[in-house]
Parts: sequence; C-alpha cells; structure tokens
Amino acid sequence: MSQRSRKSEPQLDAPSRRRFLGQASCAAVGSASLFSSLFQLQMANVASAQSSGGDGGGEDGDDYKALVCLFFAGGIDSYNLLVPCGADEYADYASMRSDLALPQESLAALNTPLGDGRLLGLHPALTGLADLVNAGDAAMIANVGTLVEPETTLQKYENGTAKLPFGIYSHADQIMQWQTSLPDQRTASGWGGRIADYLQAANENPNLSMGISVSGTNVFQTGNVAIPFSTSINGQSERTLYDFKEDDEYLSQFRTPAINNMLEAQYQSLFQQSYVNTLRTSIEANELFAQAVGQVNLATPFSNAYYSRLFRTIAEVIAAREPLGVSRQTFFVLIGGWDHHDEVIDNMQGMLTGVNNALMEFWAALNELGVTDQVTTFSASDFARTLTSNGRGSDHAWGGNHFVMGGAVNGNQIYGNYPEIRDDNGLNTGRGRLIPTLSCDEYFADLATWFGVPTSEMPGVLPNLSRFHSGPGAPVGFMNLA
Repeated sequence: MSQRSRKSEPQLDAPSRRRFLGQASCAAVGSASLFSSLFQLQMANVASAQSSGGDGGGEDGDDYKALVCLFFAGGIDSYNLLVPCGADEYADYASMRSDLALPQESLAALNTPLGDGRLLGLHPALTGLADLVNAGDAAMIANVGTLVEPETTLQKYENGTAKLPFGIYSHADQIMQWQTSLPDQRTASGWGGRIADYLQAANENPNLSMGISVSGTNVFQTGNVAIPFSTSINGQSERTLYDFKEDDEYLSQFRTPAINNMLEAQYQSLFQQSYVNTLRTSIEANELFAQAVGQVNLATPFSNAYYSRLFRTIAEVIAAREPLGVSRQTFFVLIGGWDHHDEVIDNMQGMLTGVNNALMEFWAALNELGVTDQVTTFSASDFARTLTSNGRGSDHAWGGNHFVMGGAVNGNQIYGNYPEIRDDNGLNTGRGRLIPTLSCDEYFADLATWFGVPTSEMPGVLPNLSRFHSGPGAPVGFMNLA
C-alpha cells in the first residue's frame, strides 16, 4: 500500500477558550455530578471485581489490534460527507439541499455504484479518504443511527407507535447513546469499555488501560471495571502526583513521603483500599507510558495542526505497543464544533481539510509501522443534519453516514442503504430528518467481532444487538474476519 500524495493543510490551531467551551457544551455527557457518579460507579466495580477475584477472561493476546474512534461532536452534516454525484441523483440532491448543495464537479467520486446504479462521491475536502475507499482500504457506512427496534417505519413514527431512542435530536442524549450503544437507557458504561472488561486480560500489562484517550474522559471507553487512560496530545501522559517538585521543591520533600505512606498503607475499607490500589497502578502505568512513548521516533511527518497532533499521538502510542505490553487497544479522539446551524459550507470545508490531512498522515504512519491491517479507524457523531436549509445552515437530524478505514476493511463499498435524497423517500420525518436504516448496534458489532469479541460474549458488549441480528458472524460484513 503506497503513501498517497496530500495537499498542504491549513494550520488549524487548538480551539480558543470560547470555541472550547462551545464544543464542551455539546460534547460533554452530563455535568460534574455525572462524572462524580461515574467515578463512584467505577470504584464500586473495581471493589466488586477484587472481592470476587474475577480475572476478566480474554484471549491469549499474541496479535495486535486497535480500534480508533473518531467522534465528530456536534452532529456532522454527513449528507455532505457522502453525496450523490450521478446526473439524476445529484439533481434531486441539489433541489432538496438548495444553498447547502456542494458543486457536482467538486465531489471526490467513488468507483463503486450502489446496487441501483446511483453514483456517490465524498466531500471535496476528503480526496485522500476517497482514494483509500477506491483502493479498498476504507468503506462508507450509509444511513446509520441509534435505533431501539428494527423496522422503525415512517408510519410508526408518525402515529406514535415506534419505540424511539431517548432524545433523538438532543446532543447530550445522542452522544451518550453512540458511545454506549444503549438507545433506550441512560448508563455510565460504553461499548468500548465493556469490550475492555472482557478482553483486558489479553494484554500483558494489566495496569495500563486498554482504552487510551487523547480527548479526556469519555463514556465510550468506560466499562464496568475498565477506566480509560488519558494522554495529552504531545504523547505525554497527564501529570502525576510526583510531578510537582518543580513547583515548590521545599514542599515536595514533605508531599512525596506523605503520598508514599498513603499508597503503602493497608485499609480495612474495601473502597479505600480499591482507591489506593487504583492510584498506585495509575502512577506506575503513567511512568511506564511516558517512558515508552517518549522513546518513539516516527519518520512520518505530521503537520503542527491540531487534528494532526491528535493522530500523531495515537500513532506514537501504537508504535510503543511492545514496551507497553499490549495486544489490544482502543483510542478515542473527539473533534468538536460540527453544530453548524450557519455557514455550514465554509466551516465544513476548512474542518474536513484538516481531518483529511490528519487521517492521511496517520495512514502513512501506520504504513511505516507495518500495522495498517491491525488498526481500524471509524467515525461516529451525535446525528446527521437536516437535508433542508434553515437559511444559513442545517439543524439536528437523525440517521447519517460514516467511514471505516483500515487494511482489514472490505473496502471500495458503501454498506447499508443510502436513501434517495428526496422529500418522498419514505424515511423523511420532516425537513430531511431521515430514519436510520442501519442500527449503531450492527455497525459496532462488525468492529467488535473483528477486534476479538466472540458471539457468546456479544450480549454483554452490545445488549441490543439481538434485536437486529442473531447468530454468529458480523451483521454488516465490512470487516475482513479471515
């Protein structure tokens, strides 16, 4: 697989304070009280696991695999991500999208037509991703979203008999549901974390979390026992309790022995002992992580743009997989700011240019490391956006389109049912808010199966999957399981 040429990327700086607060408001899942509850739940689960003596099970861990979740927080306008480009279908698209329609000649065409002959292309900023799709190293997933039950029809929606996810058009609800894959429940565990609960024992190092986040705490990687490990975007782990010597050397000579005494003490309370054990292993993992990643020297160039720095950090952690003692990892990267109620065309052009360049740099780094077949990157978002314009942008919708990238992807395909972009397509609940025809559970099941979750354990990872798929195998088929 050859490294593809890339256009130069505009320098996208880290978000300003105002932009950060705006992103956080739509990307955060709950308030400080929720994170407090999450912490309490995690400690209860750790204590329970220690009390029961369970080891979590898992594989022998001889091979390496990683899942990288790229979450577009705010709700990406994904019908300008995957776009009709044939003459007739483009005319329907342009009529419905009006001032939101991309120029037909600008689209990055995909080689494989749909079953009915319709042609699709990607947003003009995603030329690199289009090349990967056409080369068989990526695929598109059409009209996927949160669903409670199969056969959620427009008639059932309109007469009120359909079982619907909580808060279909709510940022907080849909962000949580995409990360938990439980659309009719509010829970503190994510499907990536539940995978880690089962497969953590596959890793040689039990003290380093399977879930590595470059975007802070998240529900996706939080399991019943598993807790994600956060790292800063320069590849260094967050500051430890021992990192304050430079702040006040006099106080540190008292602080460090006090911390050591606390960590070495034995406590009668199971919760206190669990807290200390977790803190101790976190410090040890932090030191190991910083040392292993600090020795990585990638030859692949990454730009200094914010999105590129996020993916460079992930590449560096993957490069350090052997000294870290891991054979299974999940990564979480959140890129916010997609809530484009205005100026959607200009905003998406700039942001997707940065995303495309970061993905292509990441792909080149995976080639350098020889792990393109072992790392699968997939996109997710709160929801898609209305097909009709609000006059300046688009509003919250439901089912949308996503991509999966990696050497193990059965690429050069569009999976799922891409709808006709018309008012009367049978899925339009109003203003081009489309009912999904593929559930998140089915989408995630293909990824989990490739990652190593057996059919027997899938109900614990994706409890709602049985509503849409039964039996062995992956429901969608976009991953090569050989």
